[in-house]
Amino acid sequence: MSTILIITILFLISTIFSFINARFIKLPGVIGVMVLAIAAALITVAAGSFLPGFSRLIFELTHSIDFSKTLLDVMLGFLLFASALHFDVNKLRENLKGVLMISTVGVVLSTLIFAGLLFELLLLFKIDVPFIYCLVFGALISPTDAVAVAALMTKSRMPDRLKTIISGESLFNDGIGIVLFVSFSEVATIPEKNFSLPEVARLFAQEVFGGLFLGALLGLIVYRMMRSINDFQTKVMLTITLVLGIAAIAGLTHISAPLAVVAAGLIIGSHSFKRNETIAGGEDLERVWSLADELLNTILFVLIGLQLVSIAVRTDYLLIGIAAIVILLAARMLSIILPIVFLRRTLSLKYSSVAILTWGGLRGGISVALALSLPDSSYKSLILTAGFVIVVFSIVVQGLTLNSFINILLVESKTDQ
Repeated sequence: MSTILIITILFLISTIFSFINARFIKLPGVIGVMVLAIAAALITVAAGSFLPGFSRLIFELTHSIDFSKTLLDVMLGFLLFASALHFDVNKLRENLKGVLMISTVGVVLSTLIFAGLLFELLLLFKIDVPFIYCLVFGALISPTDAVAVAALMTKSRMPDRLKTIISGESLFNDGIGIVLFVSFSEVATIPEKNFSLPEVARLFAQEVFGGLFLGALLGLIVYRMMRSINDFQTKVMLTITLVLGIAAIAGLTHISAPLAVVAAGLIIGSHSFKRNETIAGGEDLERVWSLADELLNTILFVLIGLQLVSIAVRTDYLLIGIAAIVILLAARMLSIILPIVFLRRTLSLKYSSVAILTWGGLRGGISVALALSLPDSSYKSLILTAGFVIVVFSIVVQGLTLNSFINILLVESKTDQ
């Protein structure tokens, strides 16, 4: 397929799914289109002989799109910038300790706990998977997904403080997650390479601090340029060029593009377009990025659903995926509780908040993209299948039940008082 044909078909499918959901199903936008995309993928796999034209179209579309590169190299930067642009920086400052603790120590703990429990589970299934691949799986599935969180937090009834923590965590935990994923992947694919803590620390410093510095520097430059002009079109072009430029520079210097984009978005957004008269047309710029965010989210969740046709479905892998959901929730809960136990005064988090933070930690397309980016091996199919099961459960089940779950907990907490 040509590029223009791929884009046209993708927009056509996304538009049709969005219309069907808005007109008939009426689920929250991104969940509805993803459910329809999964249904389309299942029809493609199960009834290909009955609908050969439709099946051929879906197969060709999914195999013509490199999901990992499309998300990680193209879409992710724009989605993260839009999320950071609208983030309340004042609330982030108030809850910075909790955000940083959960997005760093929490991710490491979750990765290790998940890997250990998964390894024991696989032994019960009599499936021989080296522990290093369990660590790889833990590294790609433990960080919460900023795109999924942002898409579902807008209508969430989660208390503001917890919403700030979980949204802030999802913006910043990509750095440590990707460093762990890259480190463990290298050890897994290069047997003679040993895990080196100093090397991981160096890589972490380069990715994280380099990304934050680059984003802050370019964000400040672009902000000052925006203040000096009144032309709205140029301001939009400046922000788009900023995101593309960060992605290009980050790729050349091996620093974290997601963190750089987030830093730039926070700096520009922190000056509050609605109140800062030095940025004329700021509210219109917000609307442009909000619209872009919604459109890209719709397309992304359609792509996630359609990825099902690329997965070799095996019953035992599906069962492991279902069990891995429970393991991940347990790892997530423990990774939040342990920092609270040791740093309760510093974090100022109540134990009653743990359940909400656990259930609200959503996984999304980044986990699928990282799993797809793994080199071919006898373990990739297991990781991809189980990871996809976790992501679908996270977005559809956790996403749909999040508000009800929060309401139940809030009623119980009031009753206890």
